[in-house]
Amino acid sequence: MGLLTGALPDFPWDTLTPYGDRARAHPGGIVDLSVGTPVDPTPAVVRRALAEAADAPGYPQTWGTPALREAVVAWFDRRRGVPGLDPAGVLPTVGSKELVALLPSLLGLGAGDLVAHPAAAYPTYDVGARLAGAEPVPTDDPVALLTGPDADRVRLVWLNSPGNPDGRVLGVPELRAVVDAARAVGARTGRPVVVASDECYAELPWDEPWASEGVPSVLDERVRGDDVTGLLALYSLSKQSNLAGYRAAFAAGDPALVADLLATRKHLGMIVPAPVQAAMTVALADDAHVAEQRERYRARRSVLLTALAGAGLVVDRSAAGLYLWARPADGEDDCWATVGRLADLGILVAPGAFYGAPRHVRVALTGTDERIAAAAARLEGVAAR
Repeated sequence: MGLLTGALPDFPWDTLTPYGDRARAHPGGIVDLSVGTPVDPTPAVVRRALAEAADAPGYPQTWGTPALREAVVAWFDRRRGVPGLDPAGVLPTVGSKELVALLPSLLGLGAGDLVAHPAAAYPTYDVGARLAGAEPVPTDDPVALLTGPDADRVRLVWLNSPGNPDGRVLGVPELRAVVDAARAVGARTGRPVVVASDECYAELPWDEPWASEGVPSVLDERVRGDDVTGLLALYSLSKQSNLAGYRAAFAAGDPALVADLLATRKHLGMIVPAPVQAAMTVALADDAHVAEQRERYRARRSVLLTALAGAGLVVDRSAAGLYLWARPADGEDDCWATVGRLADLGILVAPGAFYGAPRHVRVALTGTDERIAAAAARLEGVAAR
């Protein structure tokens, strides 16, 4: 029996296995749109950087090389409209999931502390709170929680914009309201409330105004004023650069908060390998491959939007990100029934129940062009009946 047996929920993806088997039985093979894992090649410029840094006999820097931290700062300025970040407030991470899972523990949270996260959310926010012994609170209105009767117990607020699974984007006023409310609680209690914003889909905006203006960050000056205290933005290169296999991500924001996290991570040996740090540095400086990948996803998204609508599915939110958040137009509210119907077409999607939303299914854009076309043809066949 494991040390944490009973402390965590069952791993949800195991329950999808029978539906995957049904989808694989389709004569045309499975179209797996259940997991947002990239399928396109890692850019050549990044692979070259990795190879050139392969001679790495010494231990890498837990804090990241100065070149990598400067590249993150330059990227925030150029791509996210956030100038002037302090490189001391940058911390590379072994993918973004490990920090999502570990942040409550690294912050010293425990019994009696509340961790807020979106109502429809990536399960790891909940898991991370439970690992620390804190209480997860799913909510789409963190300001209400931060101004309500339990406000003084809130220690960490997770934001996720663009959201996984639903593609929701938080605008500057919404972000600012959360930051202001969190700071008000911290000022009253003397215990800071950290606001951590998971922004790993920020380079994939589809709808206006985000496609033109960009997705705002919690580190935007319009959100935080001239103070980054208590704020962290998390970002991953998995999606924008097809680097999921590299486990290449980072957090940025409050230098004092990063210093505390860094001190603990040194003890734990949580270090991004030196060749991966070199590859990240190059990837962050090259916008061309990001634009190319974005257009691939834009084309696949267009194909799936049309096919899903024709098959009687409504897509909600999904203004940005790597997924379409779909439900039946006829009012069916059992996501597993939708998963089953699509599995019989050889299309595997993720049930919204994994994310606290039992009406919807999550459809990833991460099939190859050929597999996306196959899915669309099968859905169009349903619409023609």
